Amino acid sequence: MLRKNAKLDLLRRVPLFARCSGRELNRIASVADELDMPEGRHLTREGQPGREFIVLVDGGAEVRRKGRKLNSLGAGDFLGEIALLADRPRTATVTTTAPSRLLVLTGRDFRALLRELPALQGKVLEAFASRLPD
Repeated sequence: MLRKNAKLDLLRRVPLFARCSGRELNRIASVADELDMPEGRHLTREGQPGREFIVLVDGGAEVRRKGRKLNSLGAGDFLGEIALLADRPRTATVTTTAPSRLLVLTGRDFRALLRELPALQGKVLEAFASRLPD
C-alpha cells in the first residue's frame, strides 16, 4: 500500500490528472485504491457491468472487442468510463499484458470527482466520445 505522498507522485505522472491542483490531487488520492495485478489478469470483461474506473500507472494491457484486438494500453491510460457514464455493460475486455500497477476508483467516487473537478471532465468526456463503439 502506498503512503499518501507516493500515491500523489503516481497521480502526478498520469496525464489525465496533469491539470489538477494539489488540493484536487489530494481528493483523488483519498478515494483511489492502488492495486498490483499480474500479467494475464482481466480488468474488464465485455458485456459485464462496469463498477469502477481504472488508471494504468505502470505496466500494460490489451483491449479486445468480440475477440479482436483494438488497442494496447500503457502507463497513463485509463478505462472504464464508458460503462460508468453511459450506464451500460463493458464494451471490451481488457487484460494485463505485463505486471501492472493500477489506481481504481469506484463508480460512485468517479462520478463524484467529475462533478467536483472540472479539470477532469473535458479529458474524460473526450475519451468517452472517441471510444463509443459504432
